[in-house]
Amino acid sequence: MSSATLTMDAAAPPRPAVNPWIIALAVTLATFMEVLDTSIANVALPHIAGSLSAGTDESTWVLTSYLVSNAIVLPLSGWISSIIGRKRFYMSCVALFTLSSLLCGLAPNLAMLIVFRVLQGAGGGGLQPSEQAILADTFPPAKRGMAFAVYGIAVVMAPAIGPTLGGWITDNYTWRWIFFVNIPVGILSLLLTSRLIQDPPFLRRRKFSEMKIDYVGLGFVALGLGTLQVILDKGQRDDWFESNFILTLTIISVASLLFVIWWEWRHKDPVIDLHLFRERTFASANSLMFVLGFALLGSTLMLPLFMQTLLGYTAERSGMALSPGGFVIMVLMPIVGFLLSRYDARKLMVFGMAMLSFSLFHMTNFDLDVDFRTVVFARMIQAAGLAFLFVPINTAAYSFLPREKNNAASGLMNLARNIGGSVGISVVTTMLARRAQHHQANMAAHLSGSNPAFQATLQNTARMLESRGYSAVDAMHRAYALVQGNLFRQANMLAYIDNFWLLGTVILCMIPLVFLMKKAKRGGEIAVH
Repeated sequence: MSSATLTMDAAAPPRPAVNPWIIALAVTLATFMEVLDTSIANVALPHIAGSLSAGTDESTWVLTSYLVSNAIVLPLSGWISSIIGRKRFYMSCVALFTLSSLLCGLAPNLAMLIVFRVLQGAGGGGLQPSEQAILADTFPPAKRGMAFAVYGIAVVMAPAIGPTLGGWITDNYTWRWIFFVNIPVGILSLLLTSRLIQDPPFLRRRKFSEMKIDYVGLGFVALGLGTLQVILDKGQRDDWFESNFILTLTIISVASLLFVIWWEWRHKDPVIDLHLFRERTFASANSLMFVLGFALLGSTLMLPLFMQTLLGYTAERSGMALSPGGFVIMVLMPIVGFLLSRYDARKLMVFGMAMLSFSLFHMTNFDLDVDFRTVVFARMIQAAGLAFLFVPINTAAYSFLPREKNNAASGLMNLARNIGGSVGISVVTTMLARRAQHHQANMAAHLSGSNPAFQATLQNTARMLESRGYSAVDAMHRAYALVQGNLFRQANMLAYIDNFWLLGTVILCMIPLVFLMKKAKRGGEIAVH
């Protein structure tokens, strides 16, 4: 079938009983709530540690426990949906997420909070794959781009506003309210889901009694992804492979995941359908989604940190610098969805990756005197690039797959984005620490008594301090301290620039991958080559 043209699906998708846009808004509620929770707790960790009499390092398990259980459930969501039904699975996830949010807010000690966060992550892990599959089945192919645009606004906006919202809630109320705010949203989502959403006819539940459950695959998936998430979260704190703990977990994770690939590929009823990666468009979309998560969460971590530690911004002001980027995404996402019905998705992806890469290279021009407007403008360019990536990638991923594979596909797509985000955060934090040390050592080598520029700076600073009433000895000590502090700031600034270069280069190098995808024709038809 070298040039045959086929429709997207063998039969037209069933028409929902209500307006599909109401369904899109209903499932987006839970999406926003779940993605927000991956970042909202970050800024509250010191408050949580102090309130529950725990150390700062212990309190980080509040984040890690959520990410581990979330990563384990993501690829299993399609398999579980095929057993109990997608609607029932989705509502179970919303109910578990909402109930565990209540329990997190009521947790009397750190151990119980971690247990409840594991439950919350398990509930949250099943939400996004189910929601994407619901959207893919609710909307015809020609309108799928616009539907994913609405969904994408929630996914991309939530990590951006999470830290700012979490800080505001913690400062003005208590850290427990960052969990309590999920409860009304969860209840509303349950009510809407029960009334609006139905499983499509082609999604037939398999009888549990007739299934041979792949306990081996299930166990090794949990072990491999769980240990991988701990490695990515704890690696930098424990100095990576200098730590026996990290080294042991790495061996376990690599061995488990390699075994999973071999086992699941051969199993007749796998918990993860790896055969989906035979379709090159889906495989390419997963790679691009991994890089999108890498860039999104990596830069979302860096920018507020840069503004607060080097520019002296408050959490509120750094949040205000990021907010215009959120509005750009809100405006552009629907436009991108509209353009998808008229232009090749691959062209939009190339444009989006070029924009995203340009924005990161533009950030390499930042310095310690960069003004608020420049930071806002750079973030807006970055947001424009993200808007042109999320919707086309998701739309292309489902273009060449049978409808009954949508659940399994959405689980793998969300896993790629989440693992990409975790890798991005780990790489960024490691690079910031290592490159700052590198630049600090290089600059310190020039601060010697034989360097006239250094001596002139030191003497001028000491004289300025003497004119303000300090003694000669005290002024010289303070001058050394000021020069050292400035050296630290300059070294950290160079480390941020190195990170911006790295992220921009990674995005740029991924552009050729777009051309491995097949071309999707307008109106929901695809050309098979």
